[in-house]
Amino acid sequence: MMQSVIFFLFRLLAKLPLPLLHAVGNAAGSLSFYLAPKARTQIADNLRTAGIAADDAMIKSVLRETAKGGLELPVAFFREPQAVAGLFREVHGWEYVEQALAAGEGLLLITPHIGSYDLAGRYISEQLPFPLTAMYKPPKIAAFDAVMQAGRVRGKGKTAPTNMQGVKQIIKALRAGEATIVLPDHVPDPQEGDGVWAKFFGRDAYTMTLAGKLAQVKGVKTLFFCGERLPDGRGFVLHIEPLRGELNGEKVHDAQVVNDNVEYWAKRFPSQYLFAYNRYKHPAGAPLAPDTNQ
Repeated sequence: MMQSVIFFLFRLLAKLPLPLLHAVGNAAGSLSFYLAPKARTQIADNLRTAGIAADDAMIKSVLRETAKGGLELPVAFFREPQAVAGLFREVHGWEYVEQALAAGEGLLLITPHIGSYDLAGRYISEQLPFPLTAMYKPPKIAAFDAVMQAGRVRGKGKTAPTNMQGVKQIIKALRAGEATIVLPDHVPDPQEGDGVWAKFFGRDAYTMTLAGKLAQVKGVKTLFFCGERLPDGRGFVLHIEPLRGELNGEKVHDAQVVNDNVEYWAKRFPSQYLFAYNRYKHPAGAPLAPDTNQ
């Protein structure tokens, strides 16, 4: 029953104009500033840690953009891929993708939780001549997982869970010259994948090692991307850039390089980064952080 209701709501929302969805997101985000004190405090703490002014205006902006991101999921999952592609007004850095295609390289596409990563991933998938497999952590609610799978596994889109089975699936796809998307800035589960402590805005954050591992697969090109959300529902801009820094195969070093890249993108689009997320939590089963004050 719940699954049917979620499918109905998502399909309904997917039909609404983007400006209307973003207007609702603005209203919901503004309201949550007053009704969600825990989220407000988390955002303020994370902004200060990142060296960004945590005034009310910025906190409200983060809450509004976060709400918009949630309302964009139905669009990403159930609107026709060609219609999704039409929402992107500009694309910067596609030449890096073309270079990898010309060289026959697999594509490791990394995006932080910024802007509309699901819509950006759908756009990229539609432009590629081969499948794109997105890694994701299945939600705890099974009904919502079914909706996510239905929305992402269509066209040339595939999914892989964030566990060893999913990693094997991704490596196989990369070796075949295909593409994958990884979001590197959620706290990994020590029971499902490897993690290390690395600095994120100067604080120890338990960080996945997967992105660094995948980048070491022979014949793989590593690129970062971001789907920037334009104001007033005008659409999106896709930004693609090479990885900043050099990976060397050492877990902590590579995790730090990835975190440094996430910092760069978060500072570039601060209101659109998921600062409501507790990036510094200590997951059960993880070793103690080097910073004993945490």
